[in-house]
Amino acid sequence: MNKQLILAFSLAALAFHPVWAAPAEPTEAEIADLKKAFNELRPKTGEVVLSDNLATLKVPEGLQYLDPKDAEFIRVKVWGNPPRASNKPLGMLVKSPQDAASADGWGIIIDYSEDGHVDDSDAAKTDYNALLKQMQESLVENNKERIKQGYQSIKLVGWAEPPHYDASTHKIYWAKELAFEGNDENTLNYCTRILGRRGVLELNGVASIAALPAMRAEAQKVIVQVDFNPGNRYADFNQSTDKLATYGVAALVAGGVAGKMGFFKVILGFLLVAKKFVILGVLALVAGMKKFFARHKQ
Repeated sequence: MNKQLILAFSLAALAFHPVWAAPAEPTEAEIADLKKAFNELRPKTGEVVLSDNLATLKVPEGLQYLDPKDAEFIRVKVWGNPPRASNKPLGMLVKSPQDAASADGWGIIIDYSEDGHVDDSDAAKTDYNALLKQMQESLVENNKERIKQGYQSIKLVGWAEPPHYDASTHKIYWAKELAFEGNDENTLNYCTRILGRRGVLELNGVASIAALPAMRAEAQKVIVQVDFNPGNRYADFNQSTDKLATYGVAALVAGGVAGKMGFFKVILGFLLVAKKFVILGVLALVAGMKKFFARHKQ
């Protein structure tokens, strides 16, 4: 993948990173609504069918599944991300909703990108260390534009976990360590991709870098417990009728192609989702506390 293409992915992602200001203290009514919504979350365990029989997830022991509505509540109301106009998540895996709302909590967001069948022939011959260097260099250029636009600069520290591709299951996972200007603690994005007949199932773990050991252990459990259902699997691809994606495995790692942006598409390769404002007091709020505080955390 050339530097110009990686830079294009990075610059296009700017449109998805608004400038955030500290949130105002919530009103009594907002606190009541948040408490009510939090108490109405209905985590599930066992076997879960995702999105109209697209795939099946067997929730690993010790984790809980939140449906798309509940996942969006955590992502938006608890973590402080902007709501999605479309392409809602298929769900989220957490230790518990309370844990996801804590300062050191984490979650694995499940998405699906139907951009076509991804040819994985480049996976075995890609030099991921060289790819990382290109991504880092492109991000330096990206930061010049980010600063002009009033955004924080980002440093891609390196692989927290280098890419691993299993050709037999068509699954790949990797982790990036990111440093945001002004933040004391680095951010971890743990990414899993499962290639299917018409698109890619995306599992994105978001946490602080200190959570890498726990995230790695849980992600390894999850990746073997989720797969496309018959008719949607990689082997079900029909060259005569199905669309081929315009990118390969290396592009999935570098930035990929998923978000709709007119004449070309990009995936948010450097920060798929962030815990921008982790509500530290949600646990106390559930117990009846009337006020809570928010901490800025990318």
